[in-house]
Amino acid sequence: MIADQLILDKKSSKSNYKEDKKSEKPIRSIAKAISWRIIGTLDTLLVSYLLTGKVVLAASIASIDFITKMFLYFFHERIWNRIGWGK
Repeated sequence: MIADQLILDKKSSKSNYKEDKKSEKPIRSIAKAISWRIIGTLDTLLVSYLLTGKVVLAASIASIDFITKMFLYFFHERIWNRIGWGK
């Protein structure tokens, strides 16, 4: 049964092989970077506030974190998009 399922999965994945092989467009990486950074920044804002007790300082930390990590994530995604391993 498991072997049959694996064979069926391979056959169905071959028909979609061209679609799976395509890289993501940079705009998708940008959208993913922004959405992930919003979540991450809210977390940083909360943790910074809990540690410092100061809203202004927490917002400053979260703002810098948002910008720097968004760029890091974008380039990280683009590099991984060029790697064929696991596709």
